[in-house]
Amino acid sequence: MREKRIGGMVGGPPASTYNASYLLGEIERMEDMGIPAAWLVTSEAGLDAITLFAGAAVRTERTLLGTCIVPTFPRHPVVMAQQVQVIGQLAPGRFRLGIGPANRDSTERPFGLKFHAPLGHLSEYIHILKSLLQGGSVDFDGRYYSAHARIESPVDIPVMASALQAGSFELCGAEADGAIGWVCPTSYVRDVALPAMERGAERANRPVPPLVQGMPICVHDDLEEVRTAVREERGFAHPRRPYYQRMFMAAGYPEASNGKWSDGMMDASMIFGNESQVAEKLEEVFSIGVSEILLHVFSAGSDREASMERTLRLLADVSRRFED
Repeated sequence: MREKRIGGMVGGPPASTYNASYLLGEIERMEDMGIPAAWLVTSEAGLDAITLFAGAAVRTERTLLGTCIVPTFPRHPVVMAQQVQVIGQLAPGRFRLGIGPANRDSTERPFGLKFHAPLGHLSEYIHILKSLLQGGSVDFDGRYYSAHARIESPVDIPVMASALQAGSFELCGAEADGAIGWVCPTSYVRDVALPAMERGAERANRPVPPLVQGMPICVHDDLEEVRTAVREERGFAHPRRPYYQRMFMAAGYPEASNGKWSDGMMDASMIFGNESQVAEKLEEVFSIGVSEILLHVFSAGSDREASMERTLRLLADVSRRFED
């Protein structure tokens, strides 16, 4: 039976709207509350999650640290391996590297790089990172990358990857140490994502790696206030992006083509309601085979600070129950 774990996204997307001291303080606060895992995103030219976690590694003792995700195109995999070794040594067994190709807009516009063949790039990137970090050396010449390097000693760092469509989930099942999904409807995770990971793992003749599923969450009594908050939240602009539209349409929500959140899309891919409703929904997501739920806490109503606190308290309570 897979472990049930609650993780929290620190700052939420985009993390660039928060300064480093604030984010480090939030990670420490999550540890004090008993939320076992903290995740950070690196977005375009925003704050770098790997660097922030190097600071968090020496300011925490128990919290699992994870990136969700670090974009691959702007960094050579050997450079990324150089960075994450530091966290692996400062926080042994507590860091999980989540990587992904991101998307065309966040690659070509800020960096001037060409975004193409994302799964091919990701496959070679995973191979290089795992060979170097976990095996201690890499000698590889592929279609997209070349890497010939060695490190003093391997480090215990799982290399996970983002996934949205069936092909990326299958790639994670075959090659990565886990998949990281985001705002996928629960039915899509059950019927598309997990079977794709199983196919990939079977093809590679290895166990199915864990799936970390990212979901927005809000403990709040007024449903309409929650829906209003979602539509106003800048980080929830996903239906305007074609690749999220395709995922929602494949999950049975054709209305995603209009680029707006429908009530059905929210209900399927987010967690909200009172404490008992939210706890029940979390159990439902775990019941389909998800190993960890990565939660982006958002607030609703007139008192946003109190709303945020209410959700965090619930997550801490649920985390303690899972530990027991």
